[in-house]
Amino acid sequence: METGSPRDATLLDKGLDVLRGLLGPTWELEVQPTPEGAQDDSGADVVVQLKTSGDSTFAQLLVDAKTSLTPRAVREQLAPKAALMRKLQSFSQPLVITEALTERTKAELREHNIAYLDLLGNVSLRIPRPAVVILADSPQRAPRAAAATAPARPKLAGPRAGQLVRLLADVAPPYQAADLTAAVPGITRGYVSKVLDAMEDLLLIRREGRAVVDVDWKGLLRTRAEQLNLLHHNPHVGMIAPNGPGPLLEAVRQLQREGEQIALTGSYAARQIAPLAVGGQVMLYVPPTHRGPYDLGERLGLLPADQGADVLLLRAHDDIVFARTRSADGLRQVALSQLVLDCLSGPGRMPAEGEAVLSYMADNEHEWRIPAIAALPGGARP
Repeated sequence: METGSPRDATLLDKGLDVLRGLLGPTWELEVQPTPEGAQDDSGADVVVQLKTSGDSTFAQLLVDAKTSLTPRAVREQLAPKAALMRKLQSFSQPLVITEALTERTKAELREHNIAYLDLLGNVSLRIPRPAVVILADSPQRAPRAAAATAPARPKLAGPRAGQLVRLLADVAPPYQAADLTAAVPGITRGYVSKVLDAMEDLLLIRREGRAVVDVDWKGLLRTRAEQLNLLHHNPHVGMIAPNGPGPLLEAVRQLQREGEQIALTGSYAARQIAPLAVGGQVMLYVPPTHRGPYDLGERLGLLPADQGADVLLLRAHDDIVFARTRSADGLRQVALSQLVLDCLSGPGRMPAEGEAVLSYMADNEHEWRIPAIAALPGGARP
């Protein structure tokens, strides 16, 4: 960012106006002048003096305006700069003003004790003297206009990204882009490299040279799930099991033994890993044909239902949901990584169940994570 560019100056003005509104009329915010031709020693875009009316006690905010900001930029650029600022001016508080912050970027800023304010309403500012504490989280997401100004990066939505996310979560590193490309048919090395660049910016992976040497698989699954909606991405048909879930699941076992492509997901699968509650809908992935759920429902003895369904037959949005399935209680169930994605992006209490499964996975990583791409059973796809 070029300090003093019109766009950044407008952002800075808007951000300071927001801060004035939050503080109220008894507070004064004064931008300190920089001598013409001189460079501010603090390294900030501007220094702002903050005090209450009639009080000689003041604090200094060392303000940086950034039109966009990634977690990686926080860790590699802002954090060292903030540490230097504190050494030079221990009574000053670094503050970054930007257009829109992601949850991961906010967490990184908090970890490095950098105050922030964005134009969506996310604020974190703590000053001991004069005492100021403002903490606010906005439910809004970045508007399209703001997103268009960011560097073009592949998102973690869509089938290709889903295949790559599942692979990175399921298989322990190290590996390179060429290894990942070879393991997932239908994606190019250029696409993989771009997605890895985006993941590195989000601090979801760490690379040494060309090799991925560490994957934050928990953060990766959470980030992917934020861009999904289980019931939107997988068109579903609601059914009622007249005899209850026990006989239904036994009938599913029988069809699976006969070779039917069915996989259990959702609350019933999560409960076997990390039980939180009883009840909930039985969710089954089926092939994405139009008649598939209806034909399967008849074979399972289910009744179609527009309301009050206790069974959902999900037309799989991609074959990746059937990849690396596992057997539990005699049932073919989705892989733990897929279960987390489904639960985190599902309705009701499912996100809490997804977090419980994540905790189980963290405690038992050696049991489910494949040690190397070469050890993949039958390749990356089912």
